[in-house]
Amino acid sequence: MKKTILFILLFSGYCLVSKAQNQLYDSPDSAQFVTSDIDNFWKAFQHFKRDTTVNPFGPEYIAIGSPGIAGFTPGRIQNADHLFAVVKKRRADYEKVMSNTLRIKEKEKQFRSTFYALKYLYPQAKFPTVYFVIGAHNSGGTSGTNGLFIGAEMQTNIDNMPFIVAHELIHFQQTFPSENPTLLQQSIVEGSADFIGELISGSQINIAAHTYANVHTDALCKEFVSKMNDRSYMDWMYGTSKKDDRPNDLGYWMGYQITAQYYAKATDKKQAIYDILNIKDYTAFLNKSGYLDKYLGK
Repeated sequence: MKKTILFILLFSGYCLVSKAQNQLYDSPDSAQFVTSDIDNFWKAFQHFKRDTTVNPFGPEYIAIGSPGIAGFTPGRIQNADHLFAVVKKRRADYEKVMSNTLRIKEKEKQFRSTFYALKYLYPQAKFPTVYFVIGAHNSGGTSGTNGLFIGAEMQTNIDNMPFIVAHELIHFQQTFPSENPTLLQQSIVEGSADFIGELISGSQINIAAHTYANVHTDALCKEFVSKMNDRSYMDWMYGTSKKDDRPNDLGYWMGYQITAQYYAKATDKKQAIYDILNIKDYTAFLNKSGYLDKYLGK
């Protein structure tokens, strides 16, 4: 019990540190890319390998972590016991990505170049600290008020890291819809992050969805317009029912197409970027793009 109380106090302290370090930068030169949590994880992992009955991830990883750990714990790492259980179950998967995660700092120039590109397209951009952490194999990344948090263990190809950072950087700039967004709203949120992320980094993170959807566009558009006002994302976002051979996250592809057509039609590209990042009415945005007009009977 005493150990549990001590850990709660330590973790609460780090949450307070996280809030205190909520610093944003106007210049890409000032942005920071923090990889210390990766080093801490692998030190704890070595202790785990020597004695798999003892959980080192609380005191040797979470409790001493950066604000990125505090930001990535709710809903992802969850707690030390959950992380310990996942590491035991997926030990081989962690070992496979160890060398990649330790090389992430090699990509810092590319990360920063995407920040420069966004500053050009969107002068109002703010740049948070980017924290690379090791999670519980359930999230590639997220953004929060304290920074960008990237789940490094999910990345089997280090060359994709700049695209993931770019995607989360766009989320950091976006104005989000209210709670419980519709499929249309969530698709545009995610797809526009892919679209602008690709503009600033050179690629995006949902190649499989695009490959599939480009062959099944007509059927997918018909299905999407019948469901776009639903608040269930099944078969479109974050998972599928296995009713066919579709990959995950086709909603990202749909949101990308809507955003891309809006951007293509705009004469003032910087204004278009501003519009995309500050959408207030998602149905109006869809209508202005014209992407689904054929399927909406227009």
